[in-house]
Amino acid sequence: MEIYLDNSATTRVLPEVAQLMTKVMCEDYGNPSSMHRKGVEAESYIRYAKETLAKLLKVSEKEVIFTSGGTESDNMALIGCAMANMRRGRHLITTKIEHPAVLQTMSYLESQGFQVTYLPVDKSGRVRLEDLQRAIRPDTILVSMMYVNNEIGSLQPIAEAGALIKRMNPAILFHVDAVQGFGKFKIYPKKLNIDLMSVSSHKIHGPKGVGFLYVGEKVKILPITYGGGQQKNMRSGTENVPGIAGMAKAAELLYEHLDEEVNHLYELKEYFIKGVTTMEGIQVNGLIPGDADCRGTAPHVVSVSVAGVRSEVLLHALEDKGIYISAGSACASNKPQTSETLKAIGLQREYWDSTIRFSFSVLTTRKEIEETLQVLYELIPMLRKYTRRK
Repeated sequence: MEIYLDNSATTRVLPEVAQLMTKVMCEDYGNPSSMHRKGVEAESYIRYAKETLAKLLKVSEKEVIFTSGGTESDNMALIGCAMANMRRGRHLITTKIEHPAVLQTMSYLESQGFQVTYLPVDKSGRVRLEDLQRAIRPDTILVSMMYVNNEIGSLQPIAEAGALIKRMNPAILFHVDAVQGFGKFKIYPKKLNIDLMSVSSHKIHGPKGVGFLYVGEKVKILPITYGGGQQKNMRSGTENVPGIAGMAKAAELLYEHLDEEVNHLYELKEYFIKGVTTMEGIQVNGLIPGDADCRGTAPHVVSVSVAGVRSEVLLHALEDKGIYISAGSACASNKPQTSETLKAIGLQREYWDSTIRFSFSVLTTRKEIEETLQVLYELIPMLRKYTRRK
């Protein structure tokens, strides 16, 4: 038995995506900057990808810039915009529960003379709009907020935040890290007042090492990579044609039946939460009180704190049973530090090192959830007894 429930870390590439990428690598392998036929063939995949992604987002093709993934997209958005707009001001706003790709980039910008306000969140992991309103200053040039938190699955009020920002000052840029949101929600940047948006391929059943950044056509931004001038000088370097083609194909396939796939995920999440909370000493993080069907949170992420059992112990015990999960965020799971997200939502200290993350995908089945619950029912009491004996 092998049950993969770590889809927020990465997803399995769809067969159709792998087939297309193999064709690009083995047959249509030209450099897209070359002027001969092989180059034109390669460049056609980039055009197809831009058309596909722009159509899904209802934006212009020229507003899509291909990158190596979410981290580069976040860096490009924050550093590129901060440096391009610093004459207007040096104040930036983000939240305390952002991905390290945003938080560490903000830390770098602070070292360059920028000031950053880190917004708190409530116990469900959501930003309060009144805190955002109070934080905006005359010298604020950019706000960065994630669509879905990668650890607890909380949803931020993106539409309301975008409207508030533009109402207070239309010149403030609004960046959204949608790495966990794209492929789960229909996101239309222009409708939501989003100026920049980061996306990563390997979260949507595409390949690793590729992503894109949506940049509104009126956004003032500087490149952070220099070289051959590809992508209109915004991101130099030969494009990863197989990866770009694979990402677009994955997005295309995912969005064909998005509504029913998301409903499937919510049904799995609701079923899993009801099952796991029948056990004593179990706490699910990031839920909204009264939100019985979990629709106020992301459909694919469940953060569970297990009293009396260390997260690493439970993770490896589940691994021995063929079940794969994360101890928090995979991006920081190899570092011995407490999750800033868990601190920010006010989780009791006793749960800081006893929290694990289950994350589902469209490939996850009800049977896999049932088997996982059964294993948890058996493992957790046993591990607690072992911990007490020690």
